[in-house]
Amino acid sequence: MSSVLNNFDSWKKFLGERIQHAENSGMSEETIANLAYEIGGFLEDKVDPQNASNRALKELWEVGDENERRTIARLMVKLAKKNS
Repeated sequence: MSSVLNNFDSWKKFLGERIQHAENSGMSEETIANLAYEIGGFLEDKVDPQNASNRALKELWEVGDENERRTIARLMVKLAKKNS
């Protein structure tokens, strides 16, 4: 997974593939968005961003309140789906 985090395009493709799999397994869009929110919290706490794009996302996440973080998570899902 750490190699995926080194390149933002790889990260988007990785997420997009996982979202496709989740949708094919019957997960709802809301469930996927909630998981993205939880993953965002995990990444904030545990992962040092490996590139400028991920660093910017982390900084936005850190200054956002819960609603803003949920919006970021939903937007990342949309971006990943577009790039899958």
